[in-house]
Amino acid sequence: MGVIDLIKDRRSVRDYVKGDIPYEDIIEMIDAARWAPSSGNLQNWYFIIIKNREKIEKISLAANQEFIKNSNAIIIVCSNDKIVESIYGDRGKVYSIQNTAAAIQNILLVATEKGIGTCWIGAFDEEKVKEIAKIPKDISVHAIITLGYYSNKPTPPKRKNLEDITFFEEWGNKTYKPSLYPIMDYLKEEINKIKSLKP
Repeated sequence: MGVIDLIKDRRSVRDYVKGDIPYEDIIEMIDAARWAPSSGNLQNWYFIIIKNREKIEKISLAANQEFIKNSNAIIIVCSNDKIVESIYGDRGKVYSIQNTAAAIQNILLVATEKGIGTCWIGAFDEEKVKEIAKIPKDISVHAIITLGYYSNKPTPPKRKNLEDITFFEEWGNKTYKPSLYPIMDYLKEEINKIKSLKP
């Protein structure tokens, strides 16, 4: 399956069946995550794999989301925000989130390729999650990703039309006016090639 197909095939899955996801598969997801772009190549991310049922139930309570209990495993995505902020100042707060978001998307796509459902969760009690997973105080928790095998994949959600979200050169301009010059240059080259073939 190509990248575009994987992107379109990915779903937020919240209904899982029992099954064990091999560590090898999860490690492969994290390996893909570490190849995501990051500001200044700082790679501020950390990943905690959790399969322990008791911990997963506690995290479910910390996030106030019942379905988490049924996941086969979860990945807690953490960040050393301070290292990014030390270089980029206040803007570093945004960069830290962008960096881990890019890594998370890679995880979701590899999971999709393996037939594993995921859900990207951003709502949770961070302090409780830190306590459960023994995460240091100076490390931020950016997301929780649930992993699980599913029996039924959700139907594709409705997406906005391209013409409603795409502008050219400035906000609000929906008129696409490709330059004629590239094609003119191409035609000139072709004409010159033909001319060079003449005796």
